[in-house]
Amino acid sequence: MKITLIRHTSVDVVPSTCYGRTDVPLAPTFTFEAESVKKRLEGRLFNKVFTSPLSRCRRLAEYCGYPDAIIDNRLLEMNFGAWEMQRFDSISDPRLQEWYDDYINVKATDGESFMDQRARFMSFIEEITASSNENDEIALFTHEGILIQAMMLYNGLTAEEAFNSQPSYGAIMTFEPWRE
Repeated sequence: MKITLIRHTSVDVVPSTCYGRTDVPLAPTFTFEAESVKKRLEGRLFNKVFTSPLSRCRRLAEYCGYPDAIIDNRLLEMNFGAWEMQRFDSISDPRLQEWYDDYINVKATDGESFMDQRARFMSFIEEITASSNENDEIALFTHEGILIQAMMLYNGLTAEEAFNSQPSYGAIMTFEPWRE
């Protein structure tokens, strides 16, 4: 089985804004970026295609020829709760420093932690692995946080290593997970 993860294209958000689960607009460069992703996926035949429910992922899936991609909430970006749509340098929540000190385990106020996102992603991976065969090719249109989770799972990277190798907008990564 091969799993290909595709990160959405650039968003139209002020840099350093915490936008995790907010359904933000795509940048004006969407068509140009989406065409690049589509060309890099040419010739790939996917048995199953999944997408995050957020429009930035669904629109890219549609542009690439997958208007019927299966929407799965487990592919969402991390939920930053009360911090959503605030610039990190303007968040006055005292818990922000706790999160900076341990972003793996500390939840954003009214949101989730990196480990909560990991649990969601692992649930998804376990389900598709159990329901797929070794020749299946699966595509996931998703977010940076989910790609980082996959890099940790399949490449054996630590969280620090994965965050230091952050995938760019429109990144495509293919993994061949093991079967037990």
